[in-house]
Amino acid sequence: MTTTLANPVETRMSGKEIVDLSRKYTLYEWSAQSKVDPIPVARAKGIYFHTPEGKRFIDFNSQLMSVNIGHGDERVIQAIKEQAETLAYANPFMATEPRAKLGAKLAEITPGDIDTFFFTNGGAEANENAIKLARFFTGRHKILARYRSYHGATAGAISLTGDPRRWAAEPGIPGVVHVLDPYHGIERGWESAESSLALIEETIQMEGPQTIAAFILEPVTGTNGVLIPPEGYLEGVRKLCDKYGIVMIADEVMSGFGRTGEWFAVNHWNVVPDLLCMAKGLTSSYLPLGAVGMRHRIAQHFQDKVFYGGLTYNSHPMGCAAALATIRVYEEDGLIDNAKKMGVIMKQLLADLQAKHPSVGAARSIGLFGLVELIRDRKTKQPMAPFNGTSEEMIALGRFFREQGLYTFVRWHTFFTNPPLCVNEQQLREAFAIIDRGLEITDKALKD
Repeated sequence: MTTTLANPVETRMSGKEIVDLSRKYTLYEWSAQSKVDPIPVARAKGIYFHTPEGKRFIDFNSQLMSVNIGHGDERVIQAIKEQAETLAYANPFMATEPRAKLGAKLAEITPGDIDTFFFTNGGAEANENAIKLARFFTGRHKILARYRSYHGATAGAISLTGDPRRWAAEPGIPGVVHVLDPYHGIERGWESAESSLALIEETIQMEGPQTIAAFILEPVTGTNGVLIPPEGYLEGVRKLCDKYGIVMIADEVMSGFGRTGEWFAVNHWNVVPDLLCMAKGLTSSYLPLGAVGMRHRIAQHFQDKVFYGGLTYNSHPMGCAAALATIRVYEEDGLIDNAKKMGVIMKQLLADLQAKHPSVGAARSIGLFGLVELIRDRKTKQPMAPFNGTSEEMIALGRFFREQGLYTFVRWHTFFTNPPLCVNEQQLREAFAIIDRGLEITDKALKD
């Protein structure tokens, strides 16, 4: 059965029409389809997006923590237009100007001697190819990953993922070994870097160092809690990898490109990973593009040895052009510094919420990467929703945010504060005023 639509240029669909057709003919991710209730989006600019009927939302999650420069920047749009008019596509065995320029620019802004890049369609494929690179380079098989992690939904990346999104894909690819994080949830809290590193080293010894190709981790964990590592942790991971000849893979798909107030999160600790995976903020999601950056010695390994990997859209000219324009926006508008500056204000606003609302068990941030954990018992720190679940209060909070025109992720017992890096103080305070009112819902659920 087909549905005939009017010329989309001449006729604009209503929000209901968009939702109804989308639900009828397309499949939504991570959802039982009967439960899907998407927001219809017609246009976006800066930190805002609008429904076809004109309702405005503050995009307080930068969509998928990815529209870092904000919506509708004309400089990126123009770069995409010009590239489309000049050369829309060339296959990855060829060389193009945007590919050449982007590789050189990324070598300039990435840490240490990372100077060679393999381009992908997005973050999951960057992580997939990082596995391949590490295995080819070391001749080993196993990959260490952490439980509180998300690395993507493709076959290898979902096996690396530690959170429950992995379960349905198991048994997954062989050779993945998960280790515990230094954070053990709102009820148990943090352990020291030294203690956590000791357990990782014990796992390495038990698995056999000579069998382990890589350790992949998000320098600042994303959807599993915006977990900022304790001092000494990342440096310790780097030392362990060096000690045992293990490739250190930093998954900066979410934390990269200014989100934490630095170009890359590893810069906060002056750690240089062997492989650096990126996407999202690379183009601010104006077009799909990901990349794996590698240190010089790893790139040199493949001068005389075949890299067995490839993608039809590897180094897509339009994606590379979008990335180059996006990086120029970061630089011209000082967005990395703005993330750092606004991050100080956001940290204080989060602290104010925790001081005012008894249901706020923890609030943390680095740059413009923030999260609030909600509890229903101050003594036991019982979460407002169970692990991998939700609750009436969390559903009500999410509904309130939507009604008030605030878009952000509400997941389990948490919600995120991840605005575009172009946000200003007034806009931050407007968003936090909505959050402040919404937390009255969860405060009422607190046990005496």
